[in-house]
Amino acid sequence: MVTVSKIKDLLQQPLPGEVSHLKMLPANRKLKADPEELISAKHSGVMLLLFERNEELHTLLIKRPEHMKHHAGQIAFPGGRTEPGETVLKTALRETWEEIGIISDKIEILGKLSDLYVQVSKFVIHPFVGWVEDTNTLNINKNEVEKIIAFPIKTMREEIDEPEINTVTGSIKVPCFKFDDEIIWGATSMILMEFYDLIKTLTGE
Repeated sequence: MVTVSKIKDLLQQPLPGEVSHLKMLPANRKLKADPEELISAKHSGVMLLLFERNEELHTLLIKRPEHMKHHAGQIAFPGGRTEPGETVLKTALRETWEEIGIISDKIEILGKLSDLYVQVSKFVIHPFVGWVEDTNTLNINKNEVEKIIAFPIKTMREEIDEPEINTVTGSIKVPCFKFDDEIIWGATSMILMEFYDLIKTLTGE
């Protein structure tokens, strides 16, 4: 059985990291940044926010509007670029409030997943795992979020698809999960895969 305390304990253990990320890495993309890339890389904090619905574990995903500068139209976690003097955790909490209206006081931080470098946008993503009891008072910021998706973690038991899609670097095949008429790929799917690989021992898979 998946419980908050068990997830918290698992997040203190060695993480799957690269092993999980590689499963969802798009073709012709690299996973590791060169030292000079890391020096100039931007940093962002994102929140993998868990909750229970119908006795199943879910997370909240957002769809980014088409007008966004980075990763327009893609499925993502609440989060964004770290501002000067701000920790990446504070960024994740602030952006969760700004994008979907959940204040930090309502979120229990369970731990952190592995950092992830995104070659195309030159961001280092710092994913945090949080727990929220109530998702009935969400408030969408239409400037930053087109819609919110309640994604059931059990969906990841299904076979990984690999369609060809158009990206800013051209047409490529991308490992993905399909849900709610959306394609979940790239950094979002890589972070999800690490979390799934971490907790699947609790679900007997």
